[in-house]
Amino acid sequence: MFCVTKFSGFIAVAMVIIVLSPSLQSFPPAEAIRSSNTFSFRKSPVFLNANECTTTLLGQSRVCDPSLVHVAITLDIEYLRGSIAAVHSILHHSRCPESVFFHFLVSETNLQTLVRSTFPQLKFKVYYFDPEKVRNIISTSVRQALEQPLNYARNYLADLLEPCVRRVIYLDSDVVVVDDITNLWSTSLGTKTIGAPEYCHANFTKYFTTSFWSEPRFNGAFNGRKPCYFNTGVMVIDLMKWRRAGYTKRIEKWMDIQKTNRIYELGSLPPFLLVFAGHVAPIEHRWNQHGLGGDNVKGSCRDLHPGPVSLLHWSGSGKPWLRLDSKKPCPLDSLWAPYDLYGFSK
Repeated sequence: MFCVTKFSGFIAVAMVIIVLSPSLQSFPPAEAIRSSNTFSFRKSPVFLNANECTTTLLGQSRVCDPSLVHVAITLDIEYLRGSIAAVHSILHHSRCPESVFFHFLVSETNLQTLVRSTFPQLKFKVYYFDPEKVRNIISTSVRQALEQPLNYARNYLADLLEPCVRRVIYLDSDVVVVDDITNLWSTSLGTKTIGAPEYCHANFTKYFTTSFWSEPRFNGAFNGRKPCYFNTGVMVIDLMKWRRAGYTKRIEKWMDIQKTNRIYELGSLPPFLLVFAGHVAPIEHRWNQHGLGGDNVKGSCRDLHPGPVSLLHWSGSGKPWLRLDSKKPCPLDSLWAPYDLYGFSK
């Protein structure tokens, strides 16, 4: 974890890197793992539990072990490099990395070997998400990447994961964690089903169309609550409450309405806002310094918000691995680079 004061651009990055310098220096040269004919991933260093950590059940990776921290991330070819870096960052900063269990959501069936080769000791399971489940209820968005079926897999975590998994942290593929993930896991949700950093100063109306706000049968969904924007790329979810309330069906209902009434423009986010905004357990903003990918059109560079930082999120159209490869990085992309395990094949 580190803290950002009111500065910007390259000065900000330089000062933050000083704080993170142990991380930057501690990733040893790693064995290259071939993942295709065009690229490879290096084998991650081994991360072991500190002495005070609880020993997992019989020392095995049993998904129902109550001592585990559960993290769900999607894996697909386009964002694979980001997902691998996210996992690496979580392990690196966790005091109990052997107690973290990863649930990988995929629409391709050939990625399990790659994950095992890159993280030989990782506790994980791969879950296949059928794109056909949502293809007919996905509508066009402001950015084509937001229309990919796997973006909607988070809606089905309660169905995909084992019933014994009562809580999960969902993370987008374009994040790095610079704090102990257990601190996020232990967040109290109270009576709420999901927790996320909320941004009540944001212009909430812009996430829905004029036709939405002009129709009481639509905007009436927010009657009796004070909705705030939240980013669905970082959420703590109580799966037991989700299952009991049938929230997946509620989200699908709004996606069906969108197909015929065009009530929003922005991918998978608005249905979550319609169902949960105003009913979210607030989590500290440090756990989602989002928007680092710039806006959804130009992908312009952005600075960190002042305050402590536990998670960096390159939401938006610009991704750090693409900008670094193009030799046109934004200043903050250098904070993502130390967790990158990608390397070109010989």
